[in-house]
Amino acid sequence: MLKTIHPSRTFPDELLSQYRQQGDPPADAVIASVADQYGRAGVGSLLRWLGNTAESDGSAQHPAVQEFLQTHASLPDWADSRQMDIARQFFQKHRVSISLILGCYSLPYCYAGADGARVLWFSERIRNDTLKRLEETGEWVFTIMKKRDWETGKTVSRTLKVRLMHAAIRWFTLHGGQWNRDWGYPVNQEDMAGTNLAFSYIVLRGLRKAGVAMTDDEEEAYLHHINVTGYLLGVAEELLPRNRREAFHLDRAIARRQFRSSEQGQGLTRSLLETFERLSPPSGRNLPAAQMRFFLGDEVADLLAVPAVPLEKRLVGLANSLPIFPKLLNYNS
Repeated sequence: MLKTIHPSRTFPDELLSQYRQQGDPPADAVIASVADQYGRAGVGSLLRWLGNTAESDGSAQHPAVQEFLQTHASLPDWADSRQMDIARQFFQKHRVSISLILGCYSLPYCYAGADGARVLWFSERIRNDTLKRLEETGEWVFTIMKKRDWETGKTVSRTLKVRLMHAAIRWFTLHGGQWNRDWGYPVNQEDMAGTNLAFSYIVLRGLRKAGVAMTDDEEEAYLHHINVTGYLLGVAEELLPRNRREAFHLDRAIARRQFRSSEQGQGLTRSLLETFERLSPPSGRNLPAAQMRFFLGDEVADLLAVPAVPLEKRLVGLANSLPIFPKLLNYNS
């Protein structure tokens, strides 16, 4: 039986260069309103609330925050509930492998984008308390993959808080005196699209590398589900790939434009590896680096200065032996 060949958009440099100078205007306007009224301290206070995953009541926040959370709580017209159900079932079936891939492939893959990695480096959130940030990311991933959390509105409100957090980090970066606009806008649309791919297309690519069998419907559904989430996060719809062919072309374009060796990318990767090594048993301390090299490939791993270790040939058989988010594998809240 012949596979359906989907039409595919291309993503030329001119388009991506335009998006590299764009942030997220609706979310940025909220932060600007808070800053205008309360200054830097007000934005800092909002950022602390946004980072509190246990707090969902925004009634005490600035009116612009409240309005944003209400106005942007709807899913896009193209969201397909059937595909989202398939994706969530697929995630639950492969959640251990996906957890591993997110930690050892998706996150360092993002760090290979040199200019985008600068924002994470300047914000210091991931390198100063890596484990806590990983657990926050893992909890968010598990939240977006629970149907009940979508039905109660928890997923949407949590995701919109992440979107505003990105805008607050963008504001602090622009007002920190260190940012060069030649690097693009901080947390710009091109980097946001690349991150969206890291949580969707790169996860699927990692599962293939690990030998996990998947149907076309499952892969397309997973991509669709993350695109719905990307829409809520403020990624421009033009940069949400409608199928795997588009995801391939967008990923190749962004990697060609942005991937190169950088002090920031290597530093973030080193912090990530050190955290994983502390989670590993003494006999498996080299396993995280081996897993990263297996998934990333030598070219990207070398950009990130991932150590070469002698366990790579054994890695495929051990692919599920290191859950990256161990506290969250039985997440039921």
